Order: sequence, then C-alpha cells, then structure tokens
Amino acid sequence: MSEISSIAADLRSAAQAWDESGVEHRIEVLAQWAEVVGERRDDLVAALARDTGRVALSEMEVDWIRTSVARSATWARELIAGETERPSSDPGVTLTAASVPMGLVGVISPWNFPLQLALIDAVPALLMGCTVLVKPTEQCPEFVVPLRETVAAVPELAAVLHFVEGGPETGAEIVRSVDVVCFTGSVATGRKVAAAAAEAFVPAFLELGGKDAALVLPGADLDVAVEGVLWGGTANTGQSCMSLERVYVVRGQEEEFLARLAERAAQIGLVGVDEDGQLGPFIDPRQADVVARQLAAAVEAGARVVAGGQVEHHDVDGRGTRPFLRPTVVTDVDHTMDLMTEETFGPVLAVMVVEDTEEAVRLANDTVYGLSGAVFGPHDEAQAAATRLQAGGISVNDVCLTGMVPEGEKQAFRISGMGPSRMGRASLSRFRRQRVVLTRLAPQVQPWWYR
Repeated sequence: MSEISSIAADLRSAAQAWDESGVEHRIEVLAQWAEVVGERRDDLVAALARDTGRVALSEMEVDWIRTSVARSATWARELIAGETERPSSDPGVTLTAASVPMGLVGVISPWNFPLQLALIDAVPALLMGCTVLVKPTEQCPEFVVPLRETVAAVPELAAVLHFVEGGPETGAEIVRSVDVVCFTGSVATGRKVAAAAAEAFVPAFLELGGKDAALVLPGADLDVAVEGVLWGGTANTGQSCMSLERVYVVRGQEEEFLARLAERAAQIGLVGVDEDGQLGPFIDPRQADVVARQLAAAVEAGARVVAGGQVEHHDVDGRGTRPFLRPTVVTDVDHTMDLMTEETFGPVLAVMVVEDTEEAVRLANDTVYGLSGAVFGPHDEAQAAATRLQAGGISVNDVCLTGMVPEGEKQAFRISGMGPSRMGRASLSRFRRQRVVLTRLAPQVQPWWYR
C-alpha cells in the first residue's frame, strides 16, 4: 500500500466517529486549533514570509484562519439545524433531510496564497463532518512545518486532517484516493484534475484562472477608479486569480485616467528594495518569465509601456535573488495580444480605450474566462453594466469584493472553474450529500400498487 493510500485509509477509519461527534463538538475542536494558531502566529508568519517574500499578506493569511473558523462555525450550526422534518405535496408523507458527509476530501492548493488556499476548503469540510487530506504547494515548503505542528497540538483534529507534501504525482494519487477533490490552480492543470476525477468517478470542485476586466464608465470617480484598479491589479504582485488584468476606459477620460494611473503605479515600491515598499517578488520565478514574454510580445505588436515593465532581480533576505516587477501599466493594446487574452498573473494593467459602455461590456465578455471583474461609474449605469458581465463576482465601485465579503456566493463562469460556490453557506453545504427520508405517516396499501 502506498503512503497516500495508507493515509487515506486512516482518515476513512476516523470518519464515522468524527461525523457522529456532532457539529458542536467539531466546532469546539476547530476553535481549539484556532487558538493554537494564534499562539504560533509569529512562527507561521515568519515561515510564510520566507516562502513568499512578503510579510503583510502573510499576516493576513494567518489571521484569516481564526475568522474563517468562527464564521464557518456559525453557518455550520445553521445548516445542520435546518435539517428538520417538513410536509410534502402528499399530505400523508413527511420529508426529513438527512444529509451525510461527502467522505474524504482531497485538497490540492497553489502557491499564490499558500496557507489560505490550503485551508479555504478544508475548514468547511471538517465542520460538515468530512475528513481532509491536503497537498500544499511544493513551491512553498516552509509554512507547512509550523502548520502541521499546530494541527498535532489538537489530537482530535490530527486524526481527521493530514498534510502530505509532493509534486504532481502526489496530487494525481490523491485524486484517485478521495471521495471529492478540491483544486485551486491553473486551467491547464485543472483540466487534468477534472479528467482524473472523472476517471475515478468523484466530484471535482475547481477554482481556476481568470482574466478579470475593469470597466471605467463616463462619470466614474477617477480617484476611486485609479486607486481601485491599481490595487486590484497589483496586490500580491498580481498573483491572484481575481487580479484585474484588463481595463476598458470609455473615451473622454482616458488621458487623465492613464496619466494618474501611471503616476500612482510609479510610487509603489518593492518590499526590501525601496523604503516602505509594498510589492513583493514573484513567488514562483517561472511566472516572471511568463509575464516578461507577454509584455515583450505586446510591445512588439505596438503596445506602449507607460509605467514599470522591466523584471528586476534582488536578494532582499540573503536567500538568493528573486524576480520583482514594479506595477506596470500598458496602453495601445488590443485583443490580438496575449496580454489581453491570456492570464498574466503579474502586476500588469493593460488599458484599452473604448467608444462607449456597450463596447466596454462586449470586450470584457470577449474571453474564455469568467471569474470576476469590476465596474466604476455612476450607480445606475455601473449596476446595469455589472449585470451584463459574464463572470461570477462583479464589484461595483470597488475591487475584489468577492474575496472580501465571504457571504457573496458565486460560481466561476466558463473555464474559470467548476462546482458549487466556495463562498457563503454553499462553501459548507457542498460537502454534504443530500439524502432525504420520506415517511408514510399512516401505513396503507397505495392505490397505484399492483392489485
């Protein structure tokens, strides 16, 4: 028996007791763990910072654990308590919801938010009575050590949550060994996971890439639009599936918008390089090469870089040089360029001037992706445009709200993902199989039976 098979067998053997312990007990166990995480916060942040080259976002990831456990606990109580007897269309029959856990959940997580995305599916699954096997990204190996120690400090949790390290082969074996797989990562790898899950005949919940668009409509507050677009496209060095990568500005305000965006972009420094720097390095150095190729091809095709644009290499912590890219603004772009059609996953904002809102919406929808997006403009016009965008979560006069407001249930459109929402109550209910008990209150021979 392989290591993965052995771990899966152990987790399955613990599943029944974990489910039967009840939601309140599971909440208590997860709350104990959250307290341990709080006690080990500095260790976790330090390890995560070594993996990623950034500190502030590492603090955010660690602190997210406690808030996520508390919020999901409230929803878990509500969902389990809601499984009650109710009447049916047949007055002699009652229906009783009796959902059961999906079983063993496999999580395969990426490197851009390595801690948060290793746990964003695991916490809800555990609360709903599942056991969980997580393969964190091999690109960020250090944070796993203190994280595993926090789990070991709560033996009941350690019996139902396990982390296993490895590369693609390990991920493939996990898919073959679990009852449902949750994958966050690229579309290319997501397709392989989906195919492997189909072969294993298990559900696959996929959170994949995006090419999110921002629309700047006539009458938009340019102070808000410039700052929002800049942060939404470059935070975490643009290494987020919901990063804004395309900006469509309706003609008449493009010169002011572009000038202000370029000016502000030039003011954002690099962590460890510039005083008060806010932009960290590429976590995976290979991604810097992808971004550089897209930029070079766009410039060769006629695009113009008005801020940033050059990958730099710095050793900021004595651990070797890492690639950085200052916030980059590019204009004179069109949809013949990969920079406007393929996921960039770097701190690059490609700005295209359009004639009207109609063209902005049309071009925003001219994509194979459909994760999220943003619209800036007067309330009614922005709201109307937002409802026409083919993406799962649209922020109006703000950015990335789908990651900030956890109640907002949404699904990915097109090739950006598959499966139920990982936000709101659906983030928990998707880990229960829906079973119903239908009871005839007064047993009697039914008229449609054989006579």
